[in-house]
Amino acid sequence: MQMGPQERKIMRERERIYQQRVQREVDAALRDTGLRLEGEKRTQFEQRYLQERRRIERSLQQEIDSKRQQQLPALQERLKKEFQEPSPGSISAPASSPKK
Repeated sequence: MQMGPQERKIMRERERIYQQRVQREVDAALRDTGLRLEGEKRTQFEQRYLQERRRIERSLQQEIDSKRQQQLPALQERLKKEFQEPSPGSISAPASSPKK
C-alpha cells in the first residue's frame, strides 16, 4: 500500500476502535447469555460469536447488494431523464394567442 504516514496512522486507529467495539459486543453477548466462562471456553465462545457475526454480516451485505442492483436501473433512468439535454427541435414554441 502506498499510504502516507498520516493515512497509516488513521487506518491503525480505525482498526483499534473497531477491535474495541467488537470486544465490547462480545462481552455484552456473553453477559446477555448469563454464561460464566473462563479460559478456553471463553475463547471458544468469542471465536464462535465472531464467526457467526461475520456470517450474518456477509448475508446482510449480499442482501443489500442485491437490492441495490435491482434499484439501480430505475435510478439511472430517472437521472438520465433529469439531466438529459433537450435536443434542439424538441422544445416547442409557446402557443400564440389567437388574433383579434
